Amino acid sequence: MPGIVRLRLQRLGKKKVPFYRIVAANSQAPRDGKFLEVCGTYNPIASQDGAKEVTLKVDRLKYWISVGAQPSDRVAWILGKFGVMPLAPQRYNPQRAVPKKDHTNN
Repeated sequence: MPGIVRLRLQRLGKKKVPFYRIVAANSQAPRDGKFLEVCGTYNPIASQDGAKEVTLKVDRLKYWISVGAQPSDRVAWILGKFGVMPLAPQRYNPQRAVPKKDHTNN
């Protein structure tokens, strides 16, 4: 059995200058290894005007989702921002970062 297909980021670019491809890949394949199809790109480094560049092959992404591909957290966030799929619920809870009151009697 080939395993589950995941939509995930494949890192390219130089050290400290990341650039990512959004790929459909077997879940057991290495992060930067063999993939089935390139479905877009993501450049997290903001350009001069402050925009982060994203290109998506929406028809291919919808196809992979329809056949059961599972997006990674970051890819799900990107696809939610561009309306390809519903926005995933936020996993980070800022209330957990607040220190709790000290209940010891000093």
